[in-house]
Amino acid sequence: MTWLIAAGQTAAIRAVVLTGAGDRAFCAGGDVMSFAEDSARIDLLLKEMTTYLHTAISRFAWMDAPLIAMVNGVAAGAGLSLVACCDLAVAADTARFTSAYTQIGLSPDGSSTYFLSRVIGTRRAAELYLTNRTLSAQEALDWGLVNQVVATNALQDTVAALASKLAQGPTRAHGGVKKLLLMASQDSLESQMERETRQIVELSQSSDGREGVRAFVERRKPAFCGQ
Repeated sequence: MTWLIAAGQTAAIRAVVLTGAGDRAFCAGGDVMSFAEDSARIDLLLKEMTTYLHTAISRFAWMDAPLIAMVNGVAAGAGLSLVACCDLAVAADTARFTSAYTQIGLSPDGSSTYFLSRVIGTRRAAELYLTNRTLSAQEALDWGLVNQVVATNALQDTVAALASKLAQGPTRAHGGVKKLLLMASQDSLESQMERETRQIVELSQSSDGREGVRAFVERRKPAFCGQ
């Protein structure tokens, strides 16, 4: 958790990539075997697990640096939740996506009911939850769950190029976009427009805001520093 807090507080970190270890799964979800082995304490296990998971997702959501999901394999349960909470997602063509929660008689966690319905719509989110349908990478792209699908052997290079591009961008402006999108469905039109006004005014006084305007006038590529 320390590294995650640092990611949100360290100005030098201007893009973050989230992926799975190895080449089989992005994240296969909770350890159902451990739930079965300690069924008498499953309520405590779930409370502890979601405490850490939900804290991490909150930190991801509010940090300025864009978060990219590099989906290198199966994204099931909490793995699906993690894909949905990322700002951008690139998947290998062999990746698969499924909810799997109601398959074991449980309901979603990991911010899934917040982000997934926003990303793909309530009807499709309900279909994934209620039927436990598995989406192929192409179906996930068609549904808007991921931004791009590439061959497995091109995944790392594709995501590295995207992360590098974002890391050279106006990091505080990226954070402003993330915050505005998070709040958009919770405010009235007028409140959201006021939030937009305050955000753009604040960024106009930032180093990158000034550099971006100068570069536009001077017809050159801006050199953003992330401040």
